Amino acid sequence: MIVAGVAVAATLTAVTAAVAFAGGESGTGAIACPQPVVPAVPAAAQAEVQRELANLDKQMAEANNRLRTSAGEGGPNFVQNAILGPLKDKRVAALNRIETAIGRVAEKPEGLERFATCGLGQAPPVAAPPATSKPASTGSNNGTGGTAAGSSIACPQPVVPAAPAAAQAEVQRELANLDKQIAEANERLRTTVGQGGPNFVQNAILGPLKDKRVAALNRIETAIGRVGARPEGLERFATCSLK
Repeated sequence: MIVAGVAVAATLTAVTAAVAFAGGESGTGAIACPQPVVPAVPAAAQAEVQRELANLDKQMAEANNRLRTSAGEGGPNFVQNAILGPLKDKRVAALNRIETAIGRVAEKPEGLERFATCGLGQAPPVAAPPATSKPASTGSNNGTGGTAAGSSIACPQPVVPAAPAAAQAEVQRELANLDKQIAEANERLRTTVGQGGPNFVQNAILGPLKDKRVAALNRIETAIGRVGARPEGLERFATCSLK
């Protein structure tokens, strides 16, 4: 049974906070995040989706509390690097889990990450949803949805800007983690040949792999952002494919 739409978690009362920056800049406001637009959710995924929507509200409340209790701390980029950046990472992970929960029992939605970025005072504008064109069949799945033997997963190589020395170790660790994730996904692919329906590989392997890569790439952005200019958009290297 498909439930038409899903009631998003109740918006929490914004916490108004006075933020004084060490760099002489000051402002008053609360952290505001865009309300995610979630497509119709199958009944089997309702509980998990509702849990993650509630988690998004909890994350925003925690970020507003951090904003309130850290007034006057840090430099001019403190709020972005210490509060808004980590909040975006957490929201990306929660939104990816919503996509995965739906994708286990129905067509997986894409692009919920566009609701991840929050702002001070007001939520930033949200990009248009991605096109939903379906890729042409390549014959990698047989009539029962099983994966053809000899297939493998290929992922784009992330282009990471020069990392400050203080972030090098963490960035290298996450890059190695990306390689480990691909290896684990290829092992899962090898050991599940012939299993599942026509969307098995996408829902059980490629989808979860994308979620893990988004989280690792966000951690790279955060590591660099703690000590330098935070890069944005590394999530574009998250989507892998079957070759």
